[in-house]
Amino acid sequence: MNAHRKQLIALAHPVYLSLLASVASGVINTVWVSRLGGGAVAAVAVATNTENVLLGVALVFASGTTVLVAHGRGARDPAAVRAAVRGGWALCGLVTPVVAAGGFLLRGQLAGLVLGGHDGGALGLATAYFAISLPGTAVFFAQQLVDGILKGTGDTRTPMRLALLANGLILVCDPVLIHLHGVRGAAASTVLCRTVALTAGLRVLRRNALLRTAAAAPPAGPARAALQRTLATGLPMSADFTVRQSGALVLVAIVARLGVTAVAAYAIAYKIMYVATMAFYAVRQAAAIHTAHTRGTGQDERRGIGRQAVLVSGTLGLAASALFAVTAPWIMAAFGAGGAVAHQGALFLRCVGPYLLLMACFIALGGVFEGSGGAPALLRVTVLGTAVQLPLAHALCGLGLPGVCLALALSMAVQCAAVAVLLRRLGQRARARASLVRAG
Repeated sequence: MNAHRKQLIALAHPVYLSLLASVASGVINTVWVSRLGGGAVAAVAVATNTENVLLGVALVFASGTTVLVAHGRGARDPAAVRAAVRGGWALCGLVTPVVAAGGFLLRGQLAGLVLGGHDGGALGLATAYFAISLPGTAVFFAQQLVDGILKGTGDTRTPMRLALLANGLILVCDPVLIHLHGVRGAAASTVLCRTVALTAGLRVLRRNALLRTAAAAPPAGPARAALQRTLATGLPMSADFTVRQSGALVLVAIVARLGVTAVAAYAIAYKIMYVATMAFYAVRQAAAIHTAHTRGTGQDERRGIGRQAVLVSGTLGLAASALFAVTAPWIMAAFGAGGAVAHQGALFLRCVGPYLLLMACFIALGGVFEGSGGAPALLRVTVLGTAVQLPLAHALCGLGLPGVCLALALSMAVQCAAVAVLLRRLGQRARARASLVRAG
């Protein structure tokens, strides 16, 4: 097996399980809270969607730290690793109080903004949930950073174990705390169980050999400079995620033109697709870590890593497309869909294959850009793709959900073509530098 491919798979599969476990906490909460009625379910759904937005904020310091730690590890530079960790904690410490305290103080307004059309009962429940979950953002952010540091050291298994620990505890604590305290109990369960996982993660950080060596190294410049490097590295990654999330929300509004049945089918099918798309993002994270590490050693292996990332992720995309095409009716039935909703959802899953395959390739290549400092260029491609996707979806939604699938595939084809051009330019620059070195 190709060495790059072997390393990508080794890094990616724990990341994938970790991502699945993270989604599981929202599912677990929803299952238990559903016994309290529709208002409680709406409150938890709002909180889950809000956390997705906050994840984009966390990526600024978590992903930025991952890339910088991996680069320092490749360069065998303990001072650079120490600076990366300091920058991550400094940025996290700057952002967390603003989000946690500001969110708590504005919890009622936030709930009203998202649930403006719901009755007062749902609004009150969402506000009560936010009263605990938003201060708990401090735990969520710290855990994201701990995971990011560990991934940078090449350890993707510990974040997976921590995610499994947190969600295993949530599975046990949810029924008890929800029975005692309702919606507040659901929020408290999530925060408490994540706190246990965070405590375990901090202990692992103290035992990590690379980080212990880095802690003993002399500081590589002031903390402010380290913070700025983390911000410059992580901000484009966060913006990329935010643009995609925003595009997905607007796409739901476009699908809504097709009616309630289409929205329900699309919502279920899109959640089913997470099983595949999380695998692509796992490969992306692995590619970012491996690329940053190899560049730290002084090697430029972007083309080789990119090819293997596309091979691994593309294979997963092709397998997912085939699986969805064959089993779509049974998958929709397993999620409780029936009648017209099941029919339209199955149609969407059978038409979405080309988009999934193209997305798998693009997402995987994104990791190479992130790991090599090319995230700003990748962000421009994402903005371009979203700008193409939404008008196309609006124009083609007259064809129903197959038209939406076509718009998704065409916009992703544009993004793949743009990334191919960028990669070709990178290759030309690398060959030009090599020629200059040989001439010198």
